[in-house]
Amino acid sequence: MLHGTSTVPVPHNEAVLGYAPRSGERARLQAELARQAGTRGEIRPVVGGAHLATGRVVSAVMPHAHRHVLADAHQADGALVARAIESCLAAARDWGAMSFDARAAVFLKAAELLAGPWRDRLNAATMLGQSKTAHQAEIDAACEMIDFFRFNVAFAQKIRAEQPDSAPGVWNRLEYRPLEGFVYCVTPFNFTSIAGNLPTAPALMGNVCLWKPARSALPSAYELVRLLEAAGLPPGVINFVPGPAADVSRVALDSPHLAGIHFTGSTGTFNHLWREVATRIDRYRAYPRLVGETGGKDFVFAHPSADPDALAVALARGAFEYQGQKCSAASRAYLPRSLWPAVEERLRAIVRQLKMGDVRDFTNFCGAVIDQGAFRTIAGYLDHARATAGHTILEGGTADEREGYFIPPTLVRCDDPTSRLMTEEIFGPVLSLFVYDDPALDATLAICDRSSAYALTGAVFARDRAAIEHMSRALANTAGNFYINDKPTGAVVGQQPFGGARASGTNDKAGSPLNLLRWTSPRTIKETFAPPTDYRYPFLAPDAGA
Repeated sequence: MLHGTSTVPVPHNEAVLGYAPRSGERARLQAELARQAGTRGEIRPVVGGAHLATGRVVSAVMPHAHRHVLADAHQADGALVARAIESCLAAARDWGAMSFDARAAVFLKAAELLAGPWRDRLNAATMLGQSKTAHQAEIDAACEMIDFFRFNVAFAQKIRAEQPDSAPGVWNRLEYRPLEGFVYCVTPFNFTSIAGNLPTAPALMGNVCLWKPARSALPSAYELVRLLEAAGLPPGVINFVPGPAADVSRVALDSPHLAGIHFTGSTGTFNHLWREVATRIDRYRAYPRLVGETGGKDFVFAHPSADPDALAVALARGAFEYQGQKCSAASRAYLPRSLWPAVEERLRAIVRQLKMGDVRDFTNFCGAVIDQGAFRTIAGYLDHARATAGHTILEGGTADEREGYFIPPTLVRCDDPTSRLMTEEIFGPVLSLFVYDDPALDATLAICDRSSAYALTGAVFARDRAAIEHMSRALANTAGNFYINDKPTGAVVGQQPFGGARASGTNDKAGSPLNLLRWTSPRTIKETFAPPTDYRYPFLAPDAGA
C-alpha cells in the first residue's frame, strides 16, 4: 500500500519513427510484417481472461491482397455475450475498488510495452489487416495509442484533484465513482488507437467494458487485448466479443446493467443504437451514458489570399492519406476562381505521383480500402459522377478489386455545391471540388455551413488575417476540430481533443478530461465534525420582553 500522495508521470507525445531506408526500425518492422504475413493466426473471444474457440469462424484478410488470410476469427454468439456481461459484473467490484494508482499503472505499463517490444507487433497487424502504410500505422497504432494511455492517466489525476470547498467544521469531498453496470464499446476499423481507447478510457475510471471490435480490424484489436493482458489488466475488466453486430448489440442493449455506450462508427449505426436504448429506457438501472463519434463530410475552404502550394499539399494529404478512410479526411473543398488554376495544376501533379499498392512496399502512399462493401460504395459514387452532368473527374476515378480493393486518389470537380459528392459522406479517396466566384465568398461560406449534416473537422486557408477571422466566425458551428492553414486531419492527444457535433457525434472530445468525465458518477460527501445537538435555530427565540 502506498502511504503518500502520488503524482503520475508527466505525459509526453510519443515521437514518430521515420522508417527511412536502412534504419533499424524499418528492418525490424519489415521482419515482423513477414512473420505475421507468413503465419495464419487464430483470433478468439476473450471472456473472464479465457480465450474461447467457438467454431463459428470468419476470415481476416489483407484488404490489399484479399485472397491472403491473416487469421481465422472465432465469433461470439448471444449466449457468449451474456456470459461476457456476467464476467464484467463479477469483475466490477474489485476493479472499481482498486486504487487509482493501481489502475493507472496498468495503462502506463501498456504504454511502455507498446513503445518498446510491442510496437512492431501492433504496427504490422494494423498495416496488414487495415492496409495502412508504415507511417499511418506508426502515428495511429503506436504513437496515438501510447498517447491515449499516458495522457488519460494524467487527465484522470487532474479530475480526481478537482474538489469542492469546505466551510469551517465541515469537510466536503467528491468521489469519482465508476458507472453502475458495464460500458458497451463499439469500435471502428480505421484507427487502432480509437479501438483501444474506447474500452480503456472507461476502464481507467474504474468501469468494466464489453468490447465489440470491427469485423474488418480483428488482428490489431486482438493484439491490443494481448497487450493489455501483458500489462496486468485483470480478467473480466474488458471482455472481447467479436461477432455479428446485431447479435452482440441485442444482448448488450437488453441488459438492465447497460451503463453506457462508447462508440465510433457510422452516424446511422449510432442513431440506431440510440433509438434501441430509448425503447428500453424503463428497464435500465440508470440512464446509460451515450458517447459517440460518427460521420463527417470534412471541408477545406480557401480564401483568395491563400498560399496555393500549401493548399494543394494540404488537400492531397488531407484527402488521400489512409485512402480517405479517416473520420477527419478532407472530402470537399471550396476554392476561389482566382486561385483555381494554380491549385489545380499543383494538386493534379501531386495526385499523379501518389503510388498505390501493397503497404509492405514502403514506396506506396496509399493502400486499399478496407473491404468489398466499402469498395462498392465508393465505386458507386464514381459511377454517379460519370453519369451525372456537372461532374468532371480530373484524376483517378477507376476501381479494381481483382487483387485488392483498390481505388486510386480521385479528384472530382462539381458544378453544384449541393450535389451528392459535395454533401454525402463517401469515406474513401475521393475529393470533391467546388470553384466559387471570388465575390461570392459569403454565399459560399453559407453553403459550406448548411449543405452538410456533419460538423466534425474543417480547415480554412488564407494569408489575410481579417479573412481568417471572418471565415472562422462564419463557420463556427461546422466543425468540432477547426484548422487554420493546415489539413483537417492529424489531431494529437493532449493538443487537439477530438470530436464533432451535429450528425458527427456528441463532441465529448477523446484525448481530454471531457471524455473521461462521462465515465464517472460523482458522489458528494459532506462530513461534519461537530454536528449540532439542539434542533432550535436562533430565530426561534422570542423577542425580548415578549
